[in-house]
Parts: sequence; structure tokens; C-alpha cells
Amino acid sequence: MTLAGDSVKTGGQPGYHAGNSHLNHTNFAIGLPSFPDTVSAPTRHHDCIGMWPTANMCDSLKENRRFPEGYQTSMTNTRLKKLREWLSRWWHSPRIFKFFYLRSRLAGFYQALSRYQLLFWAGLVGVLGGLSSVLFRDALDRIPADISGHTGRIAEIIAALPVWQRLVIPMLGGMMAGAVLTFGSRLKSRGETSTDYMEAVVLGSGTLTLRSSIVKILSAMFSISSGGSIGREGPMVQLSALVASLVGRTRQWSLAQRRLILACGASAGIASAYNAPIAGALFVAEIVVGSIAMETFAPLVFSSVLATQTVRFMAGSAPLYDIPPFRLHSGIELVYYLALGVFAGLTAPWFLRALRGSEKLFSRTRLPLYLRLGLGGLFVGALAMFYPEVCGNGYGVVSGILQQQWVWTSLALLLLFKVVATCSSFGSGAVGGVFTPTLFVGASLGYLFGHVCQGLGFDFLPSPGAFALTGMGMMLAATTHAPLMAIIMIFEMTLDYQLILPLMLGCVLAHFTAQGIESRSIYSGSMERKGAVISARQLALLRVGELMKPDPVKVRLDTPFGDIARLFVLNTCRYIYVVDERETYLGTVGLQDIKEYLGTTILTNLVIAKDLLKPGPPVVSCSASLEEALEKFREYSGERLPVVADGPVPRLLGSLAKTDLLLALAERLPVGHAQFRHDTRRP
Repeated sequence: MTLAGDSVKTGGQPGYHAGNSHLNHTNFAIGLPSFPDTVSAPTRHHDCIGMWPTANMCDSLKENRRFPEGYQTSMTNTRLKKLREWLSRWWHSPRIFKFFYLRSRLAGFYQALSRYQLLFWAGLVGVLGGLSSVLFRDALDRIPADISGHTGRIAEIIAALPVWQRLVIPMLGGMMAGAVLTFGSRLKSRGETSTDYMEAVVLGSGTLTLRSSIVKILSAMFSISSGGSIGREGPMVQLSALVASLVGRTRQWSLAQRRLILACGASAGIASAYNAPIAGALFVAEIVVGSIAMETFAPLVFSSVLATQTVRFMAGSAPLYDIPPFRLHSGIELVYYLALGVFAGLTAPWFLRALRGSEKLFSRTRLPLYLRLGLGGLFVGALAMFYPEVCGNGYGVVSGILQQQWVWTSLALLLLFKVVATCSSFGSGAVGGVFTPTLFVGASLGYLFGHVCQGLGFDFLPSPGAFALTGMGMMLAATTHAPLMAIIMIFEMTLDYQLILPLMLGCVLAHFTAQGIESRSIYSGSMERKGAVISARQLALLRVGELMKPDPVKVRLDTPFGDIARLFVLNTCRYIYVVDERETYLGTVGLQDIKEYLGTTILTNLVIAKDLLKPGPPVVSCSASLEEALEKFREYSGERLPVVADGPVPRLLGSLAKTDLLLALAERLPVGHAQFRHDTRRP
């Protein structure tokens, strides 16, 4: 007894189950030998329903006399014979069909591989960015040591010098840094827009000029090596972003992809500077890009992780700061951390206003740039005569604070001097970062807050070192308005999970407190001056023509089948566009539409594109908005849409990739029509 539809009849013999019939069909489709249909079926179908017969099944069936003798050998010979026939047809077929067969079989693999191309380049940028950061850091350590004859960090070297040299060296270093910027500005390329990586990612073309960027990095080396109160993470990020820009220039990418690869370089620089891969990606995502969408965040993470691994391989994997064990003994301690968060949120806006005020004061002097930086260095040198710890980024002082090696009275005076020195270097126009000086201010405030609480006789107090550690993150969150990045960065720099709870509470509270007083962050002022405030309005003006890739793969109506197959072999695409003599878009030839003609040599010159023409995906005009293009992609599941010119004649201009569209929407990228025309003239 058999179920209806469970068996088929071939030559009067009962066939196998329908599942085996499906296997035969699949094997025939891929050109492999199928299971023979001339073998008697077992009497009970549920013994092998939907299964391919195994050796044990065959032995069992042979014992029950359900298969003829020699069945297994006959089956093997039949399969080998069919395999030899298939290989013979393959060997004698034209070469173009061999390649096309492999191309069609690997089409899915190519489509998946294209999605990893950007990750590959992001990883390469991460490795190169980490390598450049290590070399730049070594150069900064060697230059002061070779000149002065002393070893150690810049603050230790300055402290070992005579008093008069403490005054003169920062001033001379500032003048040299200003001279490099002054004379380097004459090397500015024609048509150059900006050397700031934030501006290039948010507003620019996604590229940095080589000569001007090198000028900024050399100027930063003079400022930092001479004791300027500025962080070295700024030029490290600039150098890593420059490497990413050079990589982006070698590829014919869209504007969105160039901007993203440049952001990957900045992420690699931050991760290399602080040994913090997650925080590096979050810094760029939260502050620069303004989005944590997976289309942008995934390459940032890939780049920062490989950059960090490169630094750890070359310079060691120890955390940036060595801290004593941290423990949260009671829930009551969280109240103190909340109070510290409010205190940091109230202090951070005044620190930002001091930095901006120093810029205005130095600009009012109307001195040449080299004299202005020399004046800023003179102020730093005057403070270094009494407290040489004001020089540099303050790493040594922060390490001593975390180890509770400072007397609070001395630290209070040093904090005041350090803020003045940082304002002098930053306001005069020295190239560098304020990230590490901000950590210095946060650690000092937290340490002083702990000592004040001890003096007031409060119970269940954490140690002043614990307040200093969390204060770094709270001040960072309050000045950058990126609390998530601040939380992750402090955790990665210390690798101590115990501080996560108080750090999370304090950073969030500090962020909201500071935002209520000062809506702008430490980076938003410069971006507003450069026009980032209009990016949201410019997004509404974006058009498809500004994101499309010109010159897609296309053929004429009379193109022979052999040329079409060759284009599919040479290009990883699912469709080839068909146009007439006036470049009017007519439709597409799909990869799946020409498989039936493979293996037939005589059709190579007989079948033309007109015979294979299909309507293809929907078209979008070059003047359409991104919202209209997104609506088209909702109706079509493919990766690209053909872009046609406006007017009655749909002339093919290019193709719009879904990835570029999502990147533009995720990053809120503003682009001008004139800039688009300029970018498409050169890769």
C-alpha cells in the first residue's frame, strides 16, 4: 500500500519517493549524475521517506531481497559515467562559457563578498593608522630626549632643565610651530577646502590634502615637544585620517564611502591613542558622524579594533593607566558619585567658556601667527618655572592622582595653572588635542571632591582615587556631550569593571547638567563656524544625481551574446543595462536570463541583447530626492537602481547603490550640486 503521490512509475517499475525525485531534479540541474530510476522501491515507504539511501540501508535492503545483487556497484558505475560525460562536455565547451559557468555559480559568493569590501578597507586603514600612531608617538618621545639629553615624559624633561630654559623653550617651540603654519600655508593646493578631518567627514569631499596635513602635524610636533599644554591625540588622529584619505583616493568610491573611510581613519587614531577600540568607534559615531547606525558603525569598529591590535602588538597591551583595585562596597556610595556628576556638569561649561574666551583674547592681539603661538608658549613657560607639571598633556600627574600621591593643596594650585596653560596653548592656535587635558581636569576635580568630603566628615566615602577615576569620565561626558563614549573610554583605559555602575550614573548626570547650562560641546563651536548647522537643511536638498555612480555597465540592443557573457564575467553585477543609440534606457539583461543559452556554441553570435531584454528594476531620475529613491528601494529588493535624466527621453546616466543611499541618510551628509560635478570629474 502506498500513499498517493509517493511514487512514480518508470518503465513499469515503481520509483522512489517524491523526495528522491526532487533530489534527481536538483542533480540534473547542476549537471551531476542522478540516482537511477530503474531500482525497485522498498515495500515500506516510511523506512526511507525523503532520504538518500546510505550503505547501511542498502545492506539491510539487500538482506531482505529488496535490491538486486550488484546494485551498489552498478549505481557507482552509472554515476562515474555521467560525471565523465559532464567533464567531457565541460572540457570541449568554449572558454567564455567555462568562465561564465563559474561566474554564475559564484554569483552569490561575489554578492556577499562585495559587502565585505568596505570592511576590508576599513581594516587596512585601521592597521595603517595604528602603525602611524606608534611611529608618531615614538618620534615625540625621542625628539625632546635627544635634544635635552634627559629621558622621560615632556614634563619630567622640562623639570630637569634650568629655570630660564623652562621659560624660553616653550616660547621658542611655539614660535617654530607658528612659523611652520605660516610658511606652510603658502603650500596650499589650488582648490583645497580643509585639513580638518571633522569638517571633511561632515561637510567636505571625504579627502584631506597631503601637504597641508603634513604642515599641521609638523607644527603639532614643535608645540608638543617644547612643552605646550596640549594633547598629542589631535595630531595622531589627523595622521591616521590622512592615511585613510590616501587610501580613499586610490578607490573610485562615492562621496559617502570616502567620508566613511575617512571617519574610519579618525576612529583608528582615537583607538590607538588611548588603547580603547570601542571608545574610538563611539567617539567618531557620536561626535563626528552623529549616528550609530550599523551602516556606519560596523566599519568604524572594524578599523578601531585592528588599530588597537596593531598598537598592542608593537607597544604592548597594558592599560593606559595603572590604578589600584576599585571596589563598590555599599550602595550609599552611589550618592557621592551622583553628587560628583552634578559638580562636573556645573564645572565643565566654565572650562569650555574659558577655552573659547582664550581664543577671542589671542585673536584680538592681531599678531602674526608665529608671534601669537610664541606668546602662548611664553605663558606656559612662565607657569612651568614654578610648576613644570603644566607642560605636556598631564599624563604623569593623572597617574599620580590615581595612585593618591598628591597633596590636595598642591593639586588645587596645579589645577588652576594647568587650566591657564591649556587656555594659552589652545587659544593661541597650537595644533593639538584637548581630550587629555580634559581628563586631567576631571581627575583633579574628582580627587579634590573626595578630599573635601573627607574634611566634612561624611561616612561611607570612596577613596579620593576612585573619585578621580570616575571624575575623568564625568568631565569628558560633560564637555563632549557623548556620555556613552566617555563611559566606555574610561573602562577601556583602566580595564576595571567595578567602576561601571558609578561611572554610568555620574556621566549621564554630568551630561544633562552641562547641557542645561551650555548646549554646545567642546567640538561643536568649530563645526558651527564651518557650517555644520545647515547640514540638516542641506539633506533635504540632496538629489540622487549627487550620489549616483556614473558610467554603469551597459550594452546596445545588437550586442551579441558572447560579449554580454564576457561583461558578466568581468563585472560582479546581477544586471546589465540596455540602451539604444541615443543612450535611452530600455531595460536590463539579467544574469539568470542567459543561463539557458550556456553550452550552445552556435548561439554565441545569433542571440543578441534584444532577445534577452527584460523590463528590469524601476528607474529613478537624477533630480529625485533621497526620500523618493528610498521609496523605490522599498518596492525593489535589489542593490542598485538605474538613474536616468529628466525629461521625456530617459537617458541613462548612472546607477544608485542602496548602500550609498543608506550611508547618506545615516550620516546626514550635505553635498552641493557644484561639488558633485567636481567630484565626478576625478576619482
